[in-house]
Amino acid sequence: MDILLDDPNAELEFQELLKKIRLFKNGEVSTSMKERGITYRINWGVSVMDLRTMAKEHNPSHLLALKLWNKQWRETMILATLLDDPALVSEQQMDFWTKSFENSEIAEQASANLWWKSPPAYVKALEWCRGKKHWVRYTAVHLIGRLAMSDKKSPDEMFEPFFEELVPLSRDVALSVVLERTLVIMANRSETLHQMVSEFIGTLNDSDSEISKELAANIGHAINF
Repeated sequence: MDILLDDPNAELEFQELLKKIRLFKNGEVSTSMKERGITYRINWGVSVMDLRTMAKEHNPSHLLALKLWNKQWRETMILATLLDDPALVSEQQMDFWTKSFENSEIAEQASANLWWKSPPAYVKALEWCRGKKHWVRYTAVHLIGRLAMSDKKSPDEMFEPFFEELVPLSRDVALSVVLERTLVIMANRSETLHQMVSEFIGTLNDSDSEISKELAANIGHAINF
């Protein structure tokens, strides 16, 4: 992780955001999330929409993002993904944060708000497909989908290496939903990727895994294959 000297302005913004989070707290939302298995050390139940509004009132700041992340509240971690400067995000930071993920919400927020914009995005997505922790692999799959959806400048060939890594992941039923979403997004990106996904469906159908075959059927139905 980066070690940066603190500054008074960042501290003022940090404290201001903590006050706003408390003002928007919602115990019912927090309890509901916990009942659905989305747990955090501290969760004030603030809506993501309200967090996005808060973030828009501040300029991107790598230092502020690090301070927010280190607080380890649900809301401060999401704000960190919204306020960090993607150009300053390192592979070390991406690994450190991602290995600490404990639920789908923070994995998806980091992927959608920050990781896909960061220079190491493709490298980390490929690497995380081989991760030991479930949420690392989950983040990898979600990030691939986000890149396919949002990174319009990269050529389709950038996605080709992912297919080999997704074959073993297709056997994990806990990844089936996010895999299906990601592969449908990829198929809808272009004719080239649609063909790649179609070929991938064939690979899954040849698998000895019933989970992979079911995933292939669901993707095929979604893309009219």
